[in-house]
Amino acid sequence: MAIVEHLASLLRKPIETSDEAGERSVSTQKTEDESGNTVIVAPPEFRFMYPEFLPDPAPETRNRLREKLERMDMLQRRSVIEIPEFYTGSIMAVTVADANSPNKFARFVGICIQRGGSGLRAWFILRNVVDKQGVEILYEMYCPLIQKIEVLRLERRLDESLLYLRDALPEYSTFPLNMEQERRLNNSVVPINPIKVKLRPRPWLERWERQNLQGVEDLNLPQRFYDKAEKVAKPWEKYDLMLHYRKTIPAEEQEKIFAEVHSQLQQQELKRKLRRRRGFDNEQ
Repeated sequence: MAIVEHLASLLRKPIETSDEAGERSVSTQKTEDESGNTVIVAPPEFRFMYPEFLPDPAPETRNRLREKLERMDMLQRRSVIEIPEFYTGSIMAVTVADANSPNKFARFVGICIQRGGSGLRAWFILRNVVDKQGVEILYEMYCPLIQKIEVLRLERRLDESLLYLRDALPEYSTFPLNMEQERRLNNSVVPINPIKVKLRPRPWLERWERQNLQGVEDLNLPQRFYDKAEKVAKPWEKYDLMLHYRKTIPAEEQEKIFAEVHSQLQQQELKRKLRRRRGFDNEQ
């Protein structure tokens, strides 16, 4: 009964979106516990900026010691290379070490169509159309072969996954390999690109009409396809409290995890800003 009341209170609590979080700068919050000690609380937007620090909520995969050691390794890796903030829909460039390349490095530019995983197993997929051929590369975010990760255009899309770009017209996935990075003001709101892509005629890789997609134009399918989609839909799942509980990490545990890594992430960001400022001063 206590678990049900806890879940109900979580659903009644307003959930802050990444848009609302982006309207404020990332700042440290401090509170006091019952004993009067000062406790550092990480900003709530961290769960959107660094989702890979949250463990897999599946109970059979939880191991708190392993998760803590992985977070330490992740922070150590972030001290070596910069892993910038990015979202599904951001245009990115990744440089990896390649022994078969003439200059020993390979750089790929593409749009992030999906990201997932947790801990050291976090990953993301970049897609681009090169010579009229769709090319996708899955990168492990903390792979030691990655030399550099750049966000050329920081933005979000209307959907959390853009796998439907595989069935869309090629112009929606085509980006120049020599694309330059777009300048962005510090602490500015991450824009949402409201573009709606047009899919090619069927057959498709998935039944997109059965997914609640916001970034796709009208599919123009016969009514029987939508009738079948309505039959297999599960609208009651959004009211399933236990399903929601099993698929998420409790808010209290999220706060503890991000409070643990917040100070080190902030120190790394300050060091990068100092290095950029010194480099800018040297150029002048």
